[in-house]
Amino acid sequence: MATHIDRFLAEHSVSSIPEEPRPGPSAAPSLTYSYSESSDEHELEEPRQPEPRRRRASTRLIAQSPADVQRITGETTTQLIRRCCGGGCCLGLGRPKKDDIEVEQIEFPDNDAYRSLCLKIDQVPATLNGVCDLPEQTAFLQPLRRPSSVPSPTDSGVSLGSGDSPVSAVRDVEKTLHNLALEDLDTEIQPPSFVQPHPPYHVFPARIHNTRELTRPGAEKRTFHFDLDVTNYPEGEEHDFKVGGAIGVSAPNEASMVEEVLDLLMVPRFLRNKPVLLRTTSGRWPTVWGDDQAREIVTTRRDLLTWCSDIQSYPPTKQILRLLAEHATEANERKILLFLSAAEGQGVFCDFRTGPHVSLAQLLHAFPSAKPPLDHLLSVLQPLMPRFYSLSNDPHESFLTRDGKQHRLIEIAVTVHETADWRTGTRTGVGSGFFQRQALRFLDGQAQQQGDQAPELYIPMFKGLMANPLAKQFVTDGPMLLIGAGVGIAPFRGFVQRRLKTANCANKVWVLQGVRDSLVDELYSGEWGVHEDEVKRVVQSRRGEGRYVQEEVKAQADLVWYIINSVDGRVFVCGSSRGMGEGVEKALVEVAMDKGNLEREEAQTFWDLKKQAGQYIAETW
Repeated sequence: MATHIDRFLAEHSVSSIPEEPRPGPSAAPSLTYSYSESSDEHELEEPRQPEPRRRRASTRLIAQSPADVQRITGETTTQLIRRCCGGGCCLGLGRPKKDDIEVEQIEFPDNDAYRSLCLKIDQVPATLNGVCDLPEQTAFLQPLRRPSSVPSPTDSGVSLGSGDSPVSAVRDVEKTLHNLALEDLDTEIQPPSFVQPHPPYHVFPARIHNTRELTRPGAEKRTFHFDLDVTNYPEGEEHDFKVGGAIGVSAPNEASMVEEVLDLLMVPRFLRNKPVLLRTTSGRWPTVWGDDQAREIVTTRRDLLTWCSDIQSYPPTKQILRLLAEHATEANERKILLFLSAAEGQGVFCDFRTGPHVSLAQLLHAFPSAKPPLDHLLSVLQPLMPRFYSLSNDPHESFLTRDGKQHRLIEIAVTVHETADWRTGTRTGVGSGFFQRQALRFLDGQAQQQGDQAPELYIPMFKGLMANPLAKQFVTDGPMLLIGAGVGIAPFRGFVQRRLKTANCANKVWVLQGVRDSLVDELYSGEWGVHEDEVKRVVQSRRGEGRYVQEEVKAQADLVWYIINSVDGRVFVCGSSRGMGEGVEKALVEVAMDKGNLEREEAQTFWDLKKQAGQYIAETW
């Protein structure tokens, strides 16, 4: 009997002895610590894991990880999130079988605009389900009518109540008439005053003092430099212009595009600039950042479409398509628009939204019988938002004397963004396109005029983000590494201008600039100060060895490691997040792995801690 008991204890004693805990990777970055498992540890028997409980068929998960999503859809989760609209069509959920659907033949619109939409519609179901509701109308345009309490100009007298004095009655009449009139503001150079980016401050029309093209013929993208006169910028704001700060620009829609939309909606020409009462029931529109409340504003139809609603930057929504369907007089156009707004058309709608950008004018050309009322259309369009541009100079030192007066200038660089267009091949973005048109008008006017007299053209701007990461983390002490590509290099020009004025052996600055071809698109060449050759290194991706700026980051590993571990040392990154931004971040992690002898997770944590401490600042878009 004792023998059986001894054997039982011997067989079960091993599992009862606690094992010594194994060391895991360090959570804090260290320059000396590294860990590697010994071969003996690999020979130890792994503890048996309990078998997972089998799920019932009704609750079985088909996707528990990103790998499962990629197996089912053929895409990574990131790709799926970017493409999917949330309707479930990407996974084929809820689709009825084709054999169960009664379809009807539809004659598609015969015009170039419709064909450019590339809608993959074979057949349209006779019965549509899940059609989205007609969007609520929140904006109403009403003609201005004189209230009955306001006497007409021909009235010889004013009837007053027993409690009214003649003076107060006249004041009430003047106030009512004033509220029914347009404000005295030139909306050709700035938006109406109710467009408020940062209440209570309004947009300021900054005159263009000078402009020039930074890129040369042959560059893939055009970049323009602007000198803006901000001498008369309103006082009283909390923050002044700062090195590394940004300005906001309330860029308008292109005038010809606004005119085209008004033509397509058949808005009479005599009404386009006529004062009208805009009444909203809720929301911030058209004030950009105003409170969510009802409003009554006197404005014009042209100003609303020019300054307040985006007509080209966003893909069409189901609400817009449903509104067009409601007002389409052709049966086939109405059916197609309803199909795109229904559950059966979800897959086609997804492909439509994720394809080439479709402007409002293109959509109206594609379905010419759909002419919704302007005010209902304004209720569903996206608001026209400001664009932000970093300063490319030291605004504290940029002054000039003109007409016997001292003028203060700020400088920015703008790269023109282009996208596909169904009619002209390409079209420019709202903000960059506006800057390009102003630059070309300025240069053309300057060429035609004699002497130094420059054309009077304006940029509607406001101070914007003077506390953005680049401006907030700029300090004048400690070594600094500036990494940028394309127009992302522009704010670093101001950094270098400020730094070289106080530079000494302990206060160094280095710039790594990525370009495609330095002969055509190197920005601000020769404008970085007297020590430019010592300060800046240009990396070309389309010429010579064909290297990217992230490769130069790894080649300069010693410099990167010295700067980031110095007292007040800082590393700045600015540019596009795709390609350059992601590549530089990966290169910095690899530098930490190499120079700090860190594992990848530790290196990533190292840079995260540096970012929290304000020593690693990335401003990407």
